[in-house]
Amino acid sequence: MWFIGKRLAITALTLFLVSLITFAAFHIIPGDAALLALGIESTGEQIEAFRSEMGFDRSLSAQYFSWLRGFLTGKLGNSSRFRGESVSGMLAERLPVTLTLAGLSFLFIILIAVPVSLIAVKREKSITNQAITTLTALNISMPGFFLGVLLIWVFGILIKLFIPGAYISYRDSPAAFLGCLVFPALAIALPNAALVVKFLRSSIFRELQSGYVRTALSKGANRSRMLSRHALKNASLPVITLLGMIAGEIFSGSIVIEEVFGIPGIGKLLLASITARDYFMIETIVIYIAFVVILANTLADIVLQIVDPRIRLSQKV
Repeated sequence: MWFIGKRLAITALTLFLVSLITFAAFHIIPGDAALLALGIESTGEQIEAFRSEMGFDRSLSAQYFSWLRGFLTGKLGNSSRFRGESVSGMLAERLPVTLTLAGLSFLFIILIAVPVSLIAVKREKSITNQAITTLTALNISMPGFFLGVLLIWVFGILIKLFIPGAYISYRDSPAAFLGCLVFPALAIALPNAALVVKFLRSSIFRELQSGYVRTALSKGANRSRMLSRHALKNASLPVITLLGMIAGEIFSGSIVIEEVFGIPGIGKLLLASITARDYFMIETIVIYIAFVVILANTLADIVLQIVDPRIRLSQKV
C-alpha cells in the first residue's frame, strides 16, 4: 500500500507540473490560435469572437485553472483547430489506433529480440553472431523516419505488399486495419528490437560467466538448458527496465512513424495541434503521454519485483 500511495502521489505531482509547463510554454512561443484556426482572411471581429468563445480572452491563470477543472471533471473542451469537434471525441477516435500500433510494435520487439539474442549467444564464434552484431548496429543507428521511408519504398512501391498511404479504419474492417499497421509497427519495432538485442545479449554473456553457471556446466549441465531456464531469467532483469522505457515511448504515440505512414493516431494529431496552437488538445495529449510513460515504468518496476524477489527484500531492509 505504501508503494502504491507513493507512486500515486508522484504521478499526480508529475502530471500537474507537466501540464503547467506545457501551458506556459505554448503561451510563450509565438502563434495566435484564433488566427491559425480562422485563417488570415478572417476579420478582427471574427477573431475576437472566436477568442471569447474559446476563453482565450481571459487571463492565463483563469485559462489554466478552467482547463484543469474541466480535465478533472472529464470536460476537455473543444478543439480550436477542428472547430465543433470535442477533444474527448477526437481522442476516443484516435487512441485505439495508437494503442493497437504500439501493442503490435511491442509484440514484434519481443518476438524479434529474444530469439535473435539466444541465437547470437549460442553461436558466439560464428558468422551468424557477427551478422547479428552488424544488423543490430545498423538498426540502432538508422533514424526512424528513414527506416519508415525505406520500408515504404521496398515493400510498398517495389514489391507492392501494401499501398503506401492507404488506411482502413478498425470500425470498417479489423483485419484490414491490422494489415495497415504491420509495416508501421515494424518501422517502430526494428530499431527498438536491435537495442534490446544489444542489451540482452551482453547481459546473457555476463550471466554465463557467473559462478553458478560455470559450476553447473562443470558438473555436466546442458548449456542450452542452463541458458534458457536460468541465465536468460537473470539476464532479463536490466532489459525489463529498458522495455519499460521503450513501452512508454511507443504507447505514448510514435509521432514520426504515424506521420510517415499517414496513420491517424495520437502522434499525428499532436503534430497538427502544435502547428495550430490547439491548446486544449495539446494539454490533454501531453498529459496522456506523461501518464503512459509513468505507468510503463511503474509496471516495469512491478515486474522486476516479481521476477527478482531480492529487490523486494532490499526495499524492506
